[in-house]
Amino acid sequence: MEAQTTALNQILYPFKLRFQLWGRNGLNFLRELWGQPSALLGAVLVALFVLVALFAPQISPHDPTRGKLRKQLIPPVWEEGGSPEFLLGTDVQGRDLLSRIIYGARISLLVGILSVSISALIGTALGALSGYYRGTLDTLISRFADLLLAFPFLIFAIGMMAFLGPGFTNLLLALTLKGWVVFFRLARGAIMAERTTEYVEAARVVGQSNPVIIVSEILPNIFHSILVLGTLRMGSMIIAEASLSFLGLGIQPPTPAWGSMVADGRDYLVTSWWIATLPGMAILILVLSINLFGEGLRDILDPRLKIE
Repeated sequence: MEAQTTALNQILYPFKLRFQLWGRNGLNFLRELWGQPSALLGAVLVALFVLVALFAPQISPHDPTRGKLRKQLIPPVWEEGGSPEFLLGTDVQGRDLLSRIIYGARISLLVGILSVSISALIGTALGALSGYYRGTLDTLISRFADLLLAFPFLIFAIGMMAFLGPGFTNLLLALTLKGWVVFFRLARGAIMAERTTEYVEAARVVGQSNPVIIVSEILPNIFHSILVLGTLRMGSMIIAEASLSFLGLGIQPPTPAWGSMVADGRDYLVTSWWIATLPGMAILILVLSINLFGEGLRDILDPRLKIE
């Protein structure tokens, strides 16, 4: 038991040390973020979307799934005929558009976070094994990844959803079945470069096993690259979810999703533009904010850019 505890502490010690360093350097990170206005704006907007999603039941003025036909197609409050009761207007079924956009943020963020997290976990694990051990394992996984890369992401997701059927779980499965490949390629290339460095050779000399070297020595040094890639990929996953929902293959009614809301309003663009335009603007602002924050995060965390 003591030997297992000692081995676990050896594995976790580098992570604990780095977390302590990150805590000490947190103020420096905020200072660098403050020095990049676009990244700071993106971080603030993303945080705002997260807060809106978390507190949707408290801030939503109406039930997003229930409407009144006598209240249908009310324009936003700033247009003639608008009502303070429905600040962003209503859709063709009389449902409050603001409430549906607020609850739609939950779906988009949840799909983005979960799909990227699962993809990063699978891709990094396979990339670590493939890049460190090489050989037949590397060949098999790399060829399978190349096969998946031959298919455009959205076309692949559409095919998987057509095969699996709509639904939240199937949507995550369709997005992660190909989403792990970019993390695999990043982790594999980074570990192939790191496995021959002096600190890895020193770890081998002192008797550390290969799994311990991968987990405690190499992965912490490439974590920042995985984090940046995950942040940038989240925007792509949100767009993919919205696209599938727009086509009727993603989140199904009556659950509010921005993509399906845009689809609901495409036949009313001339007479009731707000039904499709406002959810589309929500997608645009969220994805743009994530990308701005991700680019700033890369500039802050990537030491090579600082050297340059």
